[in-house]
Amino acid sequence: MRAAVEAVVDRLRACRIVPVATLDKPATAAEVAAALLAGGISCIEIAFRRPGAAEAVRAARAVGDILVGAGTVLSPEQADAADEAGADFAVAPGTNETVVQRCRDLGLPFFPGVATPTEIERARGLELRVLKVFPAAQIGGPSFLRAVSATYPDVGFLPTGGVTSDNVGDYLAIPSVVACGGSWLVAPELVRERRFGEIADLASAALAGVAA
Repeated sequence: MRAAVEAVVDRLRACRIVPVATLDKPATAAEVAAALLAGGISCIEIAFRRPGAAEAVRAARAVGDILVGAGTVLSPEQADAADEAGADFAVAPGTNETVVQRCRDLGLPFFPGVATPTEIERARGLELRVLKVFPAAQIGGPSFLRAVSATYPDVGFLPTGGVTSDNVGDYLAIPSVVACGGSWLVAPELVRERRFGEIADLASAALAGVAA
């Protein structure tokens, strides 16, 4: 399990930006994933807030060499569904010990969420070393990440929530930030209107902006 987690974290570090997609039609996951790959981003997180999320994971996985995560995994049952669908990892907005254990049993890398130092310490007590930070912008943004990074140098962070094209570079400049999750690349209207070329362009621009 440790090796699997480290491999996923390495790929997330390489991706830098994790587009978070909430899809009404699972079949569109393949087209979204293909657009992201065309723009140079080789990962996607599919939120389990919609029926058919597991189908969307399967569709994205079939596209090619793309890292597919399951987001908003709040129960052991959702963890089971994500694992069966072939998700490479799972994340959640908070830390549910039952879900942590279920993902360990499955061998599914899981990055639960935290929003305070106390929650970080609780997660560290569960031997978790890469954590989602949610809602990142609302709890202090990059300033919060810099402060907790100094206190917990052994923890990597995945800030999500309020991350945009304007501030993603500020987050990624912090060494402890593994990658940032953001929905602006796969906004619902872009998917609904099938503007996949625009998604590819946004992915390319986001990477260029980070590199600059």
